Amino acid sequence: MNIYYHPVSTTSRMLTLFAADTGLKADFKVVDLFTGEHLQPAYAALNPNCLVPMLEEGDFRLTESSAILKYLAEKTGSPTYPADLRKRAKINEMMDWLNTQFYRDYAYGLIYPQIFPNLRRPSDEQQAGTIAWGKDKAKGWLKILDEKLIGPKNAYLCGSEITIADYFGAPILTLGDVVRCNFSAYPNITRWLGTMKARPNWAKVNEAFYGLVASVKDAPFEAI
Repeated sequence: MNIYYHPVSTTSRMLTLFAADTGLKADFKVVDLFTGEHLQPAYAALNPNCLVPMLEEGDFRLTESSAILKYLAEKTGSPTYPADLRKRAKINEMMDWLNTQFYRDYAYGLIYPQIFPNLRRPSDEQQAGTIAWGKDKAKGWLKILDEKLIGPKNAYLCGSEITIADYFGAPILTLGDVVRCNFSAYPNITRWLGTMKARPNWAKVNEAFYGLVASVKDAPFEAI
């Protein structure tokens, strides 16, 4: 089984952390996003989206991180994706919420336009408006996540046990480290992220990501 990824990619880091924590055996193949390898014909022939990650097992391929996580958890019988129908439905719901409601405004509204030149808006006015909108909407979603979805009682996103929703969500939230987001106004999120960052494989898996964070530590960013 091959998993094509990049170590700083938000959607790749969720897979590498899950693999490290569970002892998953897979051949992780780096696709160099910084040189544009993902846009070259060889990779595009495998994944026409020209994105990472991608799972390849024989002639079977998956190209969405959420689907890949579910597949890996199912394949390995991981307790992070329990068979109970309602528990699994709540995990699916949380992952969908993160991937649509939250990620849309937080990543594509606030963060990505500031760090990726191809996502910068054409004019300064449009850029400022996009970032202001994304920041305001993201703060609303963070409030919901903090107070209603995690709350003061849950250790993890879906209750007292870690699930693939946590593996999915933690890299998305920590994407904000690039622009120096501060979650101190959201104590339940801060507590949950602290738990995830304390996992024994977190530092190693995120080493390249934190290198990227350090490389832009003096750049001016708009952040939460």
